[in-house]
Amino acid sequence: MLWDKPWVYGPFLHLFHWGVTLWLPMAAQALIVSHILWVTQRVLRGGATAAGHIGVCLVAAASTTAPFTVALLMPDVFAPVVVLALALLGFAGSSLSRAERVWLGVVATIGIAAHLAHVPLAVAMVGVAVLGGRWRGAVAAAVPLVAAVAVLLVTNAVGHGRAVLSPHGATFLLARLQADGPAAEVIQARCPAAGWYLCAFADRLPMDANDFLWAPDSPVNRDADGRARFLGGALLSPEAGEIVAITLREHPLAVAAAILRNTAAQVATAGIGDTLGTDHLATALRPRIREGFPAREVAAFDAARQSRGTLRDAVAWLAPLHAAALLAAVPLILLALWLQGGATRIWIAVAVVVGIVANAAATGGLSGVFPRYQARVAWLLPVVAVLLLLRRRA
Repeated sequence: MLWDKPWVYGPFLHLFHWGVTLWLPMAAQALIVSHILWVTQRVLRGGATAAGHIGVCLVAAASTTAPFTVALLMPDVFAPVVVLALALLGFAGSSLSRAERVWLGVVATIGIAAHLAHVPLAVAMVGVAVLGGRWRGAVAAAVPLVAAVAVLLVTNAVGHGRAVLSPHGATFLLARLQADGPAAEVIQARCPAAGWYLCAFADRLPMDANDFLWAPDSPVNRDADGRARFLGGALLSPEAGEIVAITLREHPLAVAAAILRNTAAQVATAGIGDTLGTDHLATALRPRIREGFPAREVAAFDAARQSRGTLRDAVAWLAPLHAAALLAAVPLILLALWLQGGATRIWIAVAVVVGIVANAAATGGLSGVFPRYQARVAWLLPVVAVLLLLRRRA
């Protein structure tokens, strides 16, 4: 269990790789996404066909960021899964079998618990169901959310001795608030009288949120005397909680404005660029693979384009295609709904759009603006557009 991540996605990976190969969890992620697209097609069209499914998957693979999200062994893959699974539970429960409802509930529970940003995403999905007047659907969508919260509380109680959603989440929120300015103002105004550890670094703030959290020489990871701080983010969390509370109380409008500004920036920032480089691969990932997997897996990792630093150039030509697909998606969705409407189709499309905005708020608004954060869900727009344009079946 790591200080900064829920203990959910790691066991999910182990369920499939068992120290043999990392291709198996990637295949599992692809099958989960494929199945949810199949069920979504059946709901939106009144039936699913193999040709339609293969066509939709080809569109997703060839013209969107979906394959880069699905093949990335990080909990990002569950963001679109949570959106679609809760949208189906919320608005199409009567079109699903009992087994499908249970399955979608289980997958959504794992997905929500796998990443703390997926909790507000799930709340937004439940809210859409309430807004649409689907009270039974809202309850069905809320069950995985409640179950995921329970998983987080139990695992954090066992691993960290605290039954909370995030034992050290205040450190991440402080990183964002000081980068935007309000928390840095609080620290500068109250230091040195407050006696906070961060008072020694008041003249360095604000600084980039990512550097604040992870840079080796940041206040989190190295003290004023130059000594490294092991698990500095965890050590800072009690003080961070105090500073965050004061910041929210004294600068609510500035905080709200910053969240809205970052959310808008994140909505417009989606791409695969920050998942293609060699950053941290040699120091953070390769040693773990060498420790837990056969030599052939290490050799395959070393031979990969990303490890050799050639992946970015190899796929750079896809970026304009991804952008074009996103730009065309909303007009195509509106055209499809005008040609073939229906309450369920409309509300699932609305849920997807709300999910994309909610993802931007939960990541860019509360953490930081990065292309990967939005790319993980933005691909739903072109895919849903294609699903809605397919001819409805009798």
